[in-house]
Amino acid sequence: MGESTGVSPRRRRDITDALRRGTVPQQGLDVLAVGLDRFEAAIDEELSAVADGGAAFKAIRGEYGSGKTFFSRWLTERAKRAGFATAEVQISETETPLHKLETVYRRITENLSTSTTQSGALRDIVDGWFYVLDQDVRDSGSPTDQEAALELLDRRLSGVSKEAPAFAAVLRQYRLAQTNGDTATADGLLAWLGGQPHVAAAVKRSAGVRGDLDHFGALGFLRGLLTVLRDSDYAGLVVVLDEVETLQRMRSDVREKSLNALRQLMDEIDGGRFPGLYLHLTGTPAFFDGQQGVQRLAPLAQRLQTDFTAGARFDNPRAPQLRLTGFTSDSLLELGSRVRDIYAAGAGAPERIRRLVDDDYLRDLAAAVGGELGGRTGVAPRIYLKKLIADVLDRVDLFEDFDPRRDYHLTINTDELTPVELEAHRRGDRRPADSVDDIDLDT
Repeated sequence: MGESTGVSPRRRRDITDALRRGTVPQQGLDVLAVGLDRFEAAIDEELSAVADGGAAFKAIRGEYGSGKTFFSRWLTERAKRAGFATAEVQISETETPLHKLETVYRRITENLSTSTTQSGALRDIVDGWFYVLDQDVRDSGSPTDQEAALELLDRRLSGVSKEAPAFAAVLRQYRLAQTNGDTATADGLLAWLGGQPHVAAAVKRSAGVRGDLDHFGALGFLRGLLTVLRDSDYAGLVVVLDEVETLQRMRSDVREKSLNALRQLMDEIDGGRFPGLYLHLTGTPAFFDGQQGVQRLAPLAQRLQTDFTAGARFDNPRAPQLRLTGFTSDSLLELGSRVRDIYAAGAGAPERIRRLVDDDYLRDLAAAVGGELGGRTGVAPRIYLKKLIADVLDRVDLFEDFDPRRDYHLTINTDELTPVELEAHRRGDRRPADSVDDIDLDT
């Protein structure tokens, strides 16, 4: 693999640093996307349809540790390369309850990401929209004054103004505040446009609005955001609602309202209200199939119904739900070899790394880590890659006399495990392995 993969030094560093910490890298996931090639064509088709003015939703199901977060990051990275803005929103009862769409909208704007801005891209998007607006005014032959730009703004947002007049009003006043050098007012208006509460009353009065964004206004503002993105030459917006299975643990009344909000979003997407929106949600099979989740609301269950009886090999990637089956020993070996080669390409002695950390060693290490997690290979990737980089590859790179087969003894402390990994570790009921050589492999 090595340099031939086109992995730049910066991407290589981002990947290895994140994996060393035990987290999912923010970038460069295409080179780690083991087993996701079966989804590529369908995802690209849907992204293309959304870019052409359509809208779509997709549910990603998988057990804890099956790679849902990795899939979401891989998807958003792929979408950004196709010209989309993206936002990942983690659903939680206290921070981001799904039934409060005004909070969901606020999290979307806070986490907006583009190919040039990793997070908090709302200001860049809005300012870029005004730049395009000015260019269009000049190209039209109209006088290049403020009034001409504001008239074009009103025309561009005329459809949104019918259901969310405040969105256009605040954009107009934001532009005026910027032009007049009133930075404090402009910042406050942009915050209000992003759904932030506690904006000063004087700032809101300048745009003729009052109060905070509510549940119903959030949908109009989302449409306004999509309009701004489209007119700024973005292909659209990909929104990932992560960990929606947390709804199962909420009070029954909150759960019912949250499921209904999800149904409402899907109805609006089907109804054509949000052109340019690609909505993804991730959850466990229990959320999609159990009575404390999707099945409690028949219309929602009908929209997401997908047949998985034919076996994973025949899963339809165009269906409303995609199933992630987790890692096998073979796919974990492939992932480990890719990470090793990425690491080696930036190391001082790449051939030594490939010789000491060969595929046989990677297979043994994966088996050892899996053994510590009760044999559940599917939940092992995070801790496996963390150990591979921090405990093995770094030491081979730093110490010329370090031989992982001789000098490394695998230890996994409970305080470095996620709750799912810890549960697998406790259920394993097996003694810690002293080294990878202590793991009996089926041959």
